[in-house]
Amino acid sequence: MRIFDAHAHLAGERFREDFPEVLARMRENQVEFCMLVSDPAEEESDLERACALSGELGFPLAVGVHPHNAKAYSPEIERTLAQCVRQGGVCCLGEIGLDYHYDLSPRETQRQVLQRQLDLALEWNLPVQFHIREAHGDAMEILAERRREGRLPRGVMHCFSGSWETAKFYLHLGLYLSLSGTVTFKNAAKLLEVAKNVPADRLFVETDCPYMSPEPMRGRRNEPAFVRYTFERVAALREENPEAFARRLRENFRELYGY
Repeated sequence: MRIFDAHAHLAGERFREDFPEVLARMRENQVEFCMLVSDPAEEESDLERACALSGELGFPLAVGVHPHNAKAYSPEIERTLAQCVRQGGVCCLGEIGLDYHYDLSPRETQRQVLQRQLDLALEWNLPVQFHIREAHGDAMEILAERRREGRLPRGVMHCFSGSWETAKFYLHLGLYLSLSGTVTFKNAAKLLEVAKNVPADRLFVETDCPYMSPEPMRGRRNEPAFVRYTFERVAALREENPEAFARRLRENFRELYGY
């Protein structure tokens, strides 16, 4: 049975020293691949490494300006995004969105940059990975308006942590939901309801590594091999046959990203 990690920051500094071992543990746990995620507004070396790893390993790649970095968005950053897309290997724009928890960029700037990147996703015919934290009200308003106007790209709510009511809203917009290791936490009651009820053809699991390690690995650096714990937890909650569930998630990835 082969599984995959739908969202991983594998090109960062925290994986430089033991990268071969990280890949070996992926193979040991039958993790076929991970979606590499990189932000051109952060360290240039991280983006270059993500692009190189995508080419060397054949892993899919997502690029986009995180809401934390919205204040750094510029024509130069946009040209870098466009260059990455032209070079090939990019199958997603992300992660993009709104983060009102830390407010590292002004909220209005976050909204403007989100709108601009959604326009680019449509122009480049790419799906989107959304990062929405403590900002569902504004996100729902923006995305619903775009849906009415026929300007909403395909996409997924990465690391979804909202309620089932919020989940149903995004599902109604045609979006997918991706669950991280938080679904394994003891205080994850509302996420358990989401995990049980999301249609199987609209679901992913991910690590968001190096963050959000699942039980029983909490307190350790997260890595793609640990997606197995999240996969097994969600499959058990849904009373799914693991092999059939793994095939369904793989088909979801193929349908959304063409990979």
